[in-house]
Amino acid sequence: MSRSTKSSTARPTFVDTSGFYSALVARDDEHERAARLSAGARARHASFITTDYVLDETVTLLAARGHRHLVEPFLRSTLRSAACHVEWTDSERFAKTAAFFTKHDDQTWSFTDCLSFVVMRDLRLRDALTKDAHFDQAGFVALLRRETE
Repeated sequence: MSRSTKSSTARPTFVDTSGFYSALVARDDEHERAARLSAGARARHASFITTDYVLDETVTLLAARGHRHLVEPFLRSTLRSAACHVEWTDSERFAKTAAFFTKHDDQTWSFTDCLSFVVMRDLRLRDALTKDAHFDQAGFVALLRRETE
């Protein structure tokens, strides 16, 4: 099945952990595509949305894979960016995510995945800069998934 790399018009693109990682780490197998999609979005003045949990996962992944030197510039640029908005988790959103997580206990989705899905549904987002098949399973478009998968 062919997958479009165009974002929905006027809607931001959600950025997941693997999307940030692919964009940041030149040796990642999807680095070029992530960079191309990000550059295209910037050229269209499109925006990005992520969550505090995704930031946590990204920082942890970077450190675990030997890229701790990327953590500070990543956090600084993301938190200061006018193009990337962070959705923060409060007690209401946490409770909504917990209910979503337990409702879908037949899935292997992480709590962070479920928070991402809750945010994406609340904000009516469709596209996610991610390699994570869970986004496709939940009804979203994982922009970095290989077309042969």
